[in-house]
Amino acid sequence: MNPKAIVIGAGFGGLAAAARLRARGYDVTVFDKQNQPGGRAAVFERDGFIFDAGPTVVTAHFLFDELFALFGKKREDYIEFREVYPWYRIGFADGTYFNYGGTLEQTLDEIRKIEPDDCDGYLRLLEHTQRIFDVGFTQLGDKPFGTVGSMVKVAPQMIKLGAWRTVWQMACKYMKNDKLRRVFSFQPLLVGGNPFNTTSIYSLIQYLEREWKVHFAMGGTGAIVRGIVKLLEEEGVKFRLGEEVEQILVEHASTTTLHQSFPDNSSKWTDTKHPMRVTGVLLASGETHSADTLVCNADAPAVYKHLIASEFRPKWTDKKIEKLKYSMGLFVLYFGTKTQYPDVAHHTILLGDRYKEHLAEMFDLKKLALDDFSTYLHRPTATDPSMAPPGCDCFYVLCPVPNLQGDVDWKTMGPKYRDLIIDDLEKRHLPNLRANLAVDFYVTPEHFRDNLNTLHGTGFSIQPTFSQSAYFRFHNKSDDIANLFFVGAGTHPGAGMPGVLCSAKVLEYVLPQA
Repeated sequence: MNPKAIVIGAGFGGLAAAARLRARGYDVTVFDKQNQPGGRAAVFERDGFIFDAGPTVVTAHFLFDELFALFGKKREDYIEFREVYPWYRIGFADGTYFNYGGTLEQTLDEIRKIEPDDCDGYLRLLEHTQRIFDVGFTQLGDKPFGTVGSMVKVAPQMIKLGAWRTVWQMACKYMKNDKLRRVFSFQPLLVGGNPFNTTSIYSLIQYLEREWKVHFAMGGTGAIVRGIVKLLEEEGVKFRLGEEVEQILVEHASTTTLHQSFPDNSSKWTDTKHPMRVTGVLLASGETHSADTLVCNADAPAVYKHLIASEFRPKWTDKKIEKLKYSMGLFVLYFGTKTQYPDVAHHTILLGDRYKEHLAEMFDLKKLALDDFSTYLHRPTATDPSMAPPGCDCFYVLCPVPNLQGDVDWKTMGPKYRDLIIDDLEKRHLPNLRANLAVDFYVTPEHFRDNLNTLHGTGFSIQPTFSQSAYFRFHNKSDDIANLFFVGAGTHPGAGMPGVLCSAKVLEYVLPQA
């Protein structure tokens, strides 16, 4: 009989983990609180408009290809990706724009329009980010960092690459113009980090985009979820949707139960190091389900704090969990229009005038900006018109806001913030927006807390600072509980589609053979 594996959470990390578990011979069941798979990548449908709830930027589609290849199948038979251009259109407060992406020469042409002298700096920046990518992504992105030794081993390379610098400092090293420094430093915001304190290792995103471009899935991000779920069901993975895990059941274990076979026939779990193990899960319905292995795609700090009794987590005490630096929250306004805006790019980043000041207020002071805020505007109908009724456009606008460690009353502020954002979009980007609205609704950090179970309603779990990266991030294999594993935004290597997909690849190194 195959060993039983339970996966908590059907986000991209959980789906990828389920695929890798099944390919290794496990009998896999995925539980998710929501009534549809996808986690943050769920789908909302309103009046003929299809809204991807969360992630929309595909920068490493080969990681999806790998999941299908595990079973001798081709991703192209399930999901269609198309490259978009520009990858992002960055709008500045003065009304000017920068079209980022495409060929190298197209990017250099955009740089020349702002500051010709920064072309050489960009080429040197790109070369540096390639070196970071070769180490941070290719060598280490899918490897476990569960010991101090694993960190010490790579420390010389990290120091040589300038990992102690922030993403902003890296941009400033190579670019002279302030606008261009913003263009080449905003990327950490897409994974929950402040460019002014996120380690420059995350600058590898720029080379990742340059090497594999930016794509969109026809049918939306939800089409990626449906394609992977179809694959998993074909391979015998079971889904229990609309069923919330209320508690992870743990017991003190004997040496015998901890001794498991690894591919090299060695035993790496000892009674001294891992005196506890998971026996199963308790659902909110009162049902219990046993498991030989448990993989959590749920938010790691929330799992430790709310699903595991304190006696079974000596490392991750409530006090230590609360000391962590958490990502910002998100206010996301979804709307459809009765007309089309053909001049609006697929991905648009609208930067406010106060860049550093606004980010400091949001991350450090937990203060909500009521003017001069920055937003990400997503228009999927620029690539796939089927996301909206004929003659219409589909949008969402994502606005970074303080997480719930702040004191914003979203019941009161939600409608006001919706109006502020619509006013800003109508003024800067979408003329006559109010008159053309066909449907709109929004979610606040409370949605991420109540429906996605993230601690403090964060959009991306903990921040990707240097002191919360690699070994210093939540480990993919629990330090205390023998058969408990983590994938997803809060664990190594981090948030974003590439990060959570790579977190599932780490399982290949830490899971016992079924």
